[in-house]
Amino acid sequence: MSWQAAAGRYATLPYRRCGRSGLRLPAVSLGLWHNFGDGDDPARRREIVRTAFDHGITHFDLANNYGPPPGSAESSFGRLLELDLRPYRDEIVVSTKAGYTMWPGPYGDWGSRKYLVASLDQSLKRMGLDYVDIFYHHRPDPATPIEETMAALDHIVRSGRALYVGVSNYNGEQTRQAAAELRRLGTPCIVNQSRYNMFTRQAESDLLPVLAQEGIGGVAFSPLAQGLLTDRYLGGQLPGDSRVAGGVGFLRREHLTEARLRSAAGLHAFALERGQSLAQLALRWVLRQPSVSSALIGASKPGQVLEALRAAAMPGMEDAESAQIEALLAD
Repeated sequence: MSWQAAAGRYATLPYRRCGRSGLRLPAVSLGLWHNFGDGDDPARRREIVRTAFDHGITHFDLANNYGPPPGSAESSFGRLLELDLRPYRDEIVVSTKAGYTMWPGPYGDWGSRKYLVASLDQSLKRMGLDYVDIFYHHRPDPATPIEETMAALDHIVRSGRALYVGVSNYNGEQTRQAAAELRRLGTPCIVNQSRYNMFTRQAESDLLPVLAQEGIGGVAFSPLAQGLLTDRYLGGQLPGDSRVAGGVGFLRREHLTEARLRSAAGLHAFALERGQSLAQLALRWVLRQPSVSSALIGASKPGQVLEALRAAAMPGMEDAESAQIEALLAD
């Protein structure tokens, strides 16, 4: 008998409107940046995705270069779609991106129309899909006119390859320019995906005001600062299976500074007072922002998904609690 998703999967997780669009995203989305490459356990990948969907996570986020090797995360997700999720395609939001190096030569990187359209066609083939729900330009291209890049996104929607488009790693002014050009073309920019967490806060002054003004939803990636805002590194410990020890992702040993470890320890104690883990506190803190439609998590085991889901259902923060967090981050 084929797998059946849990009947009560929409009972608890909140859904937030993505900017002014009609699309609503789960407060917590699942990113497949790590743990879905060729070297990862297929059974564990399947259990993570099943757990997520069983509990209301409908948004699965990918990019052409996720793996390793590049492309393998999309291929892995395509197999999971075929095994389990194909009957639920209309309940799922699949997003992917292009903007980083994918193949040799001048047409396999950045933001030209040729690269973006070719890359998405490859992504669709890897996943076995006719279209994605959201397609992002993954990073600004300083050499290609923004008019060309946005025209490519407009073409992608009009050709039926994507339902919505957005940008990722664009700062506030770049996002404003992209939104204006897409608006002129008649295809709105509905979402911006950018790094945002307690230790990386540039978005608060630069990007979030633009999202509010333009009616664009924010998807916050790395809300746990690549694991710094969890209990894995408290006291400076370095677990053998951690990203730092394995050299995976952007987190490096030099990022485990005394100041950050001290802040993490204080935040951990504060989280315990609220009946939360440090990771749950960090997620609730990101979700306090009205412009953040969803916090994007990664997971190496189903239990991490469940912990994040419990955070989304927890109460928000009082002003006094936010002030305490600010004091802890300032230490």
